[in-house]
Amino acid sequence: MQASVDKRGDGLPSAHRIDRPRGLRVTEAAIRTTHVGSLPRPAAVARLLTDRESGATVDGAEFEAVIGSAVTDVVQRQVDVGIDVVSDGEMSKISYSTYIKDRLSGFDGDTPRRPALDLAPYPELSARMTAANGGSQAFRRPSCVGPIRYLGEIDLHADLARMTAAMQATGASAGFLNAASPGLVTAFQPNAFYAGHDDYVAAVGDAMQVEYEAIVDAGFQLQLDCPDLAMAHHTGFQDLTDDEFVARAELHVDVLNHATRRIDPARMRMHLCWGNYEGPHDHDIALERILPAVLRARPSTVLFEAANPRHSHEWEVWAEADIPDDKILAPGVITSTVNYVDHPRRVAQLLRPFVDMVGPARVIAATDCGFGTFAGLGRVDPDVVFKKLASLVEGAALATATAPETA
Repeated sequence: MQASVDKRGDGLPSAHRIDRPRGLRVTEAAIRTTHVGSLPRPAAVARLLTDRESGATVDGAEFEAVIGSAVTDVVQRQVDVGIDVVSDGEMSKISYSTYIKDRLSGFDGDTPRRPALDLAPYPELSARMTAANGGSQAFRRPSCVGPIRYLGEIDLHADLARMTAAMQATGASAGFLNAASPGLVTAFQPNAFYAGHDDYVAAVGDAMQVEYEAIVDAGFQLQLDCPDLAMAHHTGFQDLTDDEFVARAELHVDVLNHATRRIDPARMRMHLCWGNYEGPHDHDIALERILPAVLRARPSTVLFEAANPRHSHEWEVWAEADIPDDKILAPGVITSTVNYVDHPRRVAQLLRPFVDMVGPARVIAATDCGFGTFAGLGRVDPDVVFKKLASLVEGAALATATAPETA
């Protein structure tokens, strides 16, 4: 059974009725709203995921009941605040990348994580960040130690069934599900088996194609998480020079394009990220270095950071870029690492340059990153998350009402 989602060519919901500020002209196309995917897990969900991650016995019926209820609840909360394109909040996943160890063969062990280049000089800051986020990350980072095949059909189809049921129960009109891009898997899980990185990422792409196509076939939009194209420069691939990293990003886009070759680009979105943490970020690679590779990727919609202090200026880079006509821009106009509730007028201000570039029909208001990147951890209070999302909706309505008629 497929979810009840819009089947138009762009894979997105029709413009919806919204309340707009009085005295302001209304444009024909409403700026739609979404977010990056992960949302805070309830305590019962985090406990089950952590138990399963540690190897403890988890009752299957309890797991399904708790996760299924959590997915329906989180979709309802998104619908209630007015989010157009909703997700399951990644309720069933311990993290957005390492979940693949349960779906792909060839991964085992636990690999120590190297500190990000921007945090390495500040061990006390790192310790304070860990405490503020709720503690250490309780998940394994395995290495690739054998041939990769897709083995995750049971977990995958459970995700699809839960999201289908949640959308039907809540009346949500459009939904997406996240999946790790081939490059993301290789940035988090080191290679100790394949002859080289090219072979490794190609094998991941071939295996993950199963997950990608199943999500779209079930009626959802596919979001490919691609921090390997940005964040990995100062984390997993920090030993590469800038030029070497750009070449690797180009390779990852080639593999992603091959793995999604049978999927309509309009049914896909990709998320670009420099790391969802409140650190210095002074080692983030410049957007202009990687944007050509990003724009060459097949997914039509691009989600990217545009609200936090390190990247809010980069609308200037987008304005100078040759943006293909089929691309939809989804700038992050809500911060994801602080408890400030972003003001709707600030949201509208951040959206306006992108509306000027491509028009309101090709802009979706989004968040910088997810709010529940790792289960049980996160700096933003769960209730504040939904206040932020409500502000996102209000700001998108304000930006719609003030968009130029000829945008």
